[in-house]
Amino acid sequence: MHKAVAATVVACTLLAGGVVGRAQTAPSFERITLDEAVRRAIEKNYSVAQAAQAILRAEAILQQASTVFRPSVDGAVTTTILDSGRSFDGQVVQPQTQTLFATSASYPVLAASRWAARTQAQDRVGIARIGADETRRQIAIATAQAYLEIIAQQRQVEVRLRAVETARALLDYARARLEGGVGSKLNELRSSQELSTAEVLLEVARLDVRRAQEALGVLLVADAPIDAAAEPTFEVPIVPSGEDWLGQRTDIQLFSAEIRAADRIVQDSWKDWVPNVTAALDPQYLTPAGLFQPSRTWRAVAQSSIPIFDGGERRAVRRQREVSLNTARLQLDALQLRARAELRTAQASLESTERALTNARIAAQSAAEVVRITDVAFKAGATTNIEVVDAQRSTVMTVLAV
Repeated sequence: MHKAVAATVVACTLLAGGVVGRAQTAPSFERITLDEAVRRAIEKNYSVAQAAQAILRAEAILQQASTVFRPSVDGAVTTTILDSGRSFDGQVVQPQTQTLFATSASYPVLAASRWAARTQAQDRVGIARIGADETRRQIAIATAQAYLEIIAQQRQVEVRLRAVETARALLDYARARLEGGVGSKLNELRSSQELSTAEVLLEVARLDVRRAQEALGVLLVADAPIDAAAEPTFEVPIVPSGEDWLGQRTDIQLFSAEIRAADRIVQDSWKDWVPNVTAALDPQYLTPAGLFQPSRTWRAVAQSSIPIFDGGERRAVRRQREVSLNTARLQLDALQLRARAELRTAQASLESTERALTNARIAAQSAAEVVRITDVAFKAGATTNIEVVDAQRSTVMTVLAV
């Protein structure tokens, strides 16, 4: 039995991340407060940086769409070389080599669909900015959760360490009784098994602490684990009344902006049928001039185009836009439902945790007294160490609940 227990201890220890003795001294990492962790995460996290790039991308698209309100100017230089010049009645009709300098300036006088695209691009900029705020909120929440996870796991390490110390003292006492001729080998084996199991659980708890520290380091974009410096204190928030608090959540604001943008696109669908009118001015300079080719000319053009039949493409596009709008509305309704449920759950969790904490503290005090009485009875020979082990395990579970 002792060999089987030892084999199990070795296997569990290797799975936990190494030999028990190797992790007795915890490495020293950078320790920061919760406020500092949240601030650094918001400043350096890659997701926040990507959200900032999304804003720049939306602004670039807006700048591109805004070109509809500016004229466009093009220039061209064309040189034509013939095999020989063309003459008529002793006069040069077309020189052998001619160079044409031409420019073209155009302006969209009427471009309803492009004007609408500019406004829609402006909506995307606003959505990108709200999305960046939502990303920062999510990163702040994840950082706080990782920070609190470190503290929770460190508490488990403390409890497991106390369990190891208690189990080691029990083993020493059992061995002393056995050497004094008043104990039994069975009690010594039970105590040894309890110590080995407690050491395995201690290593598992230490590994969980390291994992939580690594997770916090990743959120802070640090190429090393980050440790929690102190336990933060929180004020119990006031439960909001009514529905005003929903509009203060950035995720609700984000989906609301998506709905407004989708609705604008649907409302602007009629502009796809508006004619497009473009005015252009094309001055030219030709050198050398020919007999029938003046050196300086210009041309003004007004061009209009109107869609007459496109096979139903625009109607299909409008239907797609309406589907996108309805989908965004459904997503907002679902998000609001989840938000209300999260608020009720958080309130119920807070109340339940406060009641459970009070009862757990009373149970911990009682469990500690049970261990003391059981230990005294064992030392007096009234019981075996089975009762002591059971009392210790019950105490550990109670303390972990606290």
